[in-house]
Amino acid sequence: MDRITAAQVFNRICELGSLSAASRAMGMSRPMVSRYLAEMEDWAGTRLLHRSSRKLSLTPAGEQLLSQTQALLQLADGIRQVELQQTVAGTLRVSCSHVTALRILSPVLATFLKQHPALKVEVQISNQNVNLVAERIDLAIRITNDLDPNVIARNLGECHSILCASHNYLAEYGTPNTPAQLRNHNCLHYSNFSDGEWLLTTPDGERIRAPIQGNLCVNESSILLNAVLDNAGITMLPLLDAAPYIADNRLQRVLPDYTPQILGIYGIYRSRIHQPLSLKLLLEAIKNFLIEANQQALATIARSSLERPDETIKQP
Repeated sequence: MDRITAAQVFNRICELGSLSAASRAMGMSRPMVSRYLAEMEDWAGTRLLHRSSRKLSLTPAGEQLLSQTQALLQLADGIRQVELQQTVAGTLRVSCSHVTALRILSPVLATFLKQHPALKVEVQISNQNVNLVAERIDLAIRITNDLDPNVIARNLGECHSILCASHNYLAEYGTPNTPAQLRNHNCLHYSNFSDGEWLLTTPDGERIRAPIQGNLCVNESSILLNAVLDNAGITMLPLLDAAPYIADNRLQRVLPDYTPQILGIYGIYRSRIHQPLSLKLLLEAIKNFLIEANQQALATIARSSLERPDETIKQP
């Protein structure tokens, strides 16, 4: 077994005071934690912990080994950091849409490139599928529920959306109370996903198709955002785009009890074999960012609903 991992497990057991707590903290099964501890004791040739029904305590040999494993882990971490600095270099070419670059990639790269100063990232803005090999693209980020089964991809997160409009538009034309009433409004829509209807989930979990019509149809959500802020109609926006404007009361949610279709966010790349470390780390950074960003956006909308209790807000 991996002695570095065994040392990590042993340190977490000592730090948290139980095998179960170490199991939860490390995302590892309880039997696996026990197995790593047993291996440590086999390697040490002696018992490291006194076990009782109430608590664990270190034996004298365990106390000595704990200081040694702490030093080992510090050394291993130092070696890993040197390795990362040496290998996260070169150029990484990324293709994505404008809104993905603005809302997802840009904030990730702000920190990522500081952590890896030897790395250069080139971003190609495109709403179209690209030939990764022909255009020498290392990573394409796409938001879709219709992923080509032949591509190599990793799911990075989810794109939640909400229906919204400006207060001025709703004051002039009224607020729809049912999806059927959307056909009486100017619905500004995204051309790649709408096709004359919005897919919604009812409060009872039923999926429905709401027919829509409108005088603006584009393949760039930033244009829809500007239009809806200019009182042009009702639109469906990504949660990350809309949340700040709902929080500052420039936009209001429409049909908050109906959840728009959730789309997947994928990283598409050429091969699973011999992946550059820079690509692996960037994929992980994007995934972590999306988890945190969606949580923050939902919390922002929840806070705005408490501040304005007259508006019914439901998280997507």
